Amino acid sequence: MLRLLGFLVRMIIRVKVIVISMAVGAGIAFALSMRQESHTWGLDAGDQARSLPGDDLVATPDHVETRSLLVDALPATIWPLLVAMGYGRGGWYSYPILDRAWSTMGPRAKGRSAEAPPPTTLVEGDRVPTQPGGGFVARVVEADRALVLFLDAAELREQVEEQAAEGSNEARQALDRMDEMPAFALSWAFVLEPEPGGRTRLIERVRLHMDVSGGQKRALPLMGLGLFAFVRRQMLGIKSRAEAGAG
Repeated sequence: MLRLLGFLVRMIIRVKVIVISMAVGAGIAFALSMRQESHTWGLDAGDQARSLPGDDLVATPDHVETRSLLVDALPATIWPLLVAMGYGRGGWYSYPILDRAWSTMGPRAKGRSAEAPPPTTLVEGDRVPTQPGGGFVARVVEADRALVLFLDAAELREQVEEQAAEGSNEARQALDRMDEMPAFALSWAFVLEPEPGGRTRLIERVRLHMDVSGGQKRALPLMGLGLFAFVRRQMLGIKSRAEAGAG
């Protein structure tokens, strides 16, 4: 599995939001003794079973994670934090070590997410960058309600080809190996639902399909543990920032 993760990291060329969180986050989860907590934190049977915007983007996922929590703020207060996510923008509201990799100041910067990111516009089809010129594609943008990001092998190839055309040696080298990369599709949904008392239920769902088999497929739950560590911290980061803004 580690070999597969390393291969994906090289191919994706710093598209690190999920891939690196799987690798780094798994270690963080164990280090923070979250192994047991990952089975219960932020899980609601009703949320897991229901359909959400963007589910159709990955029709046959191999791994699904759905988490939710209550935020003491209105959807309109949380929404600007969601549309401001990304490299050179608001960050990802998770662990600083992950934001450091996407900092505009470079890998040695202390990088952390903005507490109050500047106003940012986002429409369907825009990229939410994880690096200059590359990242997720916003496939669903419904103000104050739902944001769904998406990435698959075809979109990744297009981004790498663009970077190669702009003169990136790293991208040119990646293109030579892209045929070896397993097909994958990933959707990442953020859904805001009003609750009584001026609160909002924030729901995150990740649906992943990866064309692997055998031991690599059986290792997906471990990848999910790393994803849990990332998402847990991210949701708490969004909550704290939104509640500070609401206050």
